[in-house]
Amino acid sequence: MENLAPHAATLADRLSGPALKLIAAINIAFAALLLLTIMSVGARAQEGDLAACTGVNLLDQMAETNPDAYRAVLAEGAETLNGDAILFRIEKDGVAPSHLFGTMHMTDPRVTELPAFAQDAFEASDIVVIETTEILDPAKSQMALLARPELTMFTTDERISDFLDAGDEAVLREGLASRGLQLALVDRMKPWLVAAMVALPECEMARKQAGQPILDIALAKRAKAAGKDLVGLETIVEQLEAMASLPMAFHVRGLVETIALGDRIDDVIETMIALYDDGKTGLVWPVLRVFTPEAVSDDGGYAAFEQTMVTARNRTMAERSLPILEAGGAFIAVGALHLPGEEGLAKLYEDAGFTVTPVYR
Repeated sequence: MENLAPHAATLADRLSGPALKLIAAINIAFAALLLLTIMSVGARAQEGDLAACTGVNLLDQMAETNPDAYRAVLAEGAETLNGDAILFRIEKDGVAPSHLFGTMHMTDPRVTELPAFAQDAFEASDIVVIETTEILDPAKSQMALLARPELTMFTTDERISDFLDAGDEAVLREGLASRGLQLALVDRMKPWLVAAMVALPECEMARKQAGQPILDIALAKRAKAAGKDLVGLETIVEQLEAMASLPMAFHVRGLVETIALGDRIDDVIETMIALYDDGKTGLVWPVLRVFTPEAVSDDGGYAAFEQTMVTARNRTMAERSLPILEAGGAFIAVGALHLPGEEGLAKLYEDAGFTVTPVYR
């Protein structure tokens, strides 16, 4: 992989471990997008004014410019347990089958409609389960955040700038200014929150300001309208506690690296959307690790991030959803990166005695 194309090499120079994790957290930390909605400012965008997305698929580029790297990435992704499906049928003798579905917490049209092959599973369900139902009540969500201000804001005299050297502060100031923000306005926010605010393409931000919902919210509203029971597996505070528990140095480094990406963030997001649209969740990390080999090292903070934001939350979700599966007839919809892997939800349900079968298009 030494001869990656210039496009890939440039991105490799700019995208490192913490930035990668924070970008991936767009899918993992459900609360990030909620906070973007709550804290966005300015006039509400109109549908006709939405900016066009300009990102390119890095995997497609790799196939053309570096076939050897492309084949290696596909091989690694193929080894990921349960990494080639976003819908699984969960069965056990004596109970109605349930389904586990992976969502992507963005407003891109490719991921905001329930795929046709999952429609029947949703319609047949008696209970719909999402990560948190609190997103349906903005007032309640804001109250929960106000009750724990230390999770999103520095409540002491500390500021983001206190953790920056002169070079990083200059990068952050310039990057924020290019987005119409000033460091002074966000300096008291926790760095992961600022990173979430800038780690989305302009087109995604515009769609959110126009009120376009993510699939999880749409499914929850459909469930309520159809008279189905609706259950959440986590609270917003729990999600923020998990994110806030990671080292401050990790968050600050991730913020600086994310802001330094500039428009190239569009390519990363486009690649993730394309992989999701193809049902290839097992390829997400292998694709991005081509550009960030240090992301899997302990120095890059990967181990702590994976344990806190993925593995531990998977176990919590599994524990809380198993009684629902025992009753049968459930449709569980959570972020797609919670499904694959040896410690993903699909495997945890199998370990609990259920038959887990991928459902393909």
